[in-house]
Amino acid sequence: MSILDRMQRLVRANVNDLIDRAEDPEKMIDQILRDMESNILTARSQVAAMIAQEKELEADLAETKQLAAEWGDKAKRAVDAGKDDLAREALRRKRDNEENARVYQQQHETQLQTVNNLKHQLQALESKYQQTQSQRDSLIARQRRAKASQQVAEFSATLTPFDASSELERMERKIRSTESQAVALAQMESTSLDAQFRELDYDVDIEQELEALKGGSSETAGQLEAGGQQSGA
Repeated sequence: MSILDRMQRLVRANVNDLIDRAEDPEKMIDQILRDMESNILTARSQVAAMIAQEKELEADLAETKQLAAEWGDKAKRAVDAGKDDLAREALRRKRDNEENARVYQQQHETQLQTVNNLKHQLQALESKYQQTQSQRDSLIARQRRAKASQQVAEFSATLTPFDASSELERMERKIRSTESQAVALAQMESTSLDAQFRELDYDVDIEQELEALKGGSSETAGQLEAGGQQSGA
């Protein structure tokens, strides 16, 4: 893969997607940063080499243009001296250098465009590296939170609502039964006390009636005794 293709792939890389797919996000992002740093160093070296080639082409272009101009001057001097054959040779040399200059011009323009593209892509890669480096901690924290949420969701999925509601209903029935037993015991105790008090009241009535009877019998006996005494007199 050429340096241009590799830089384009790195610049387009979605770091978040890579981290999401990683088993260990912290190691993954550190490895990404190391890979990006290594590729940046390689890219800088390659860009520097491309710039050097562009400068060489620029120098070759300038040299051929200078030679073409010099052979043009020589052709004029040969014509002035009446040496047509020498003038023709000078003109051929001038034409050859002009053709070379056109080739160098095209190569230089292409090389210059390539260098500019590489510079922009290198800047984008360096910017992405700086951004990823500055966001390292936050990206790892986000991944950890997402992992924790996923684990909680998976655990919650194992606790079905039916099981939970059934357990709650069972506990509610148990509590309701205990409450009912307490109420029943209280009512039974209250009923027992009322019965005892009613029995007490019932006994009081009996005693009063008994005493009344006893009182009435004593009074009748007294009256009979008094009447007998009067009769004897």
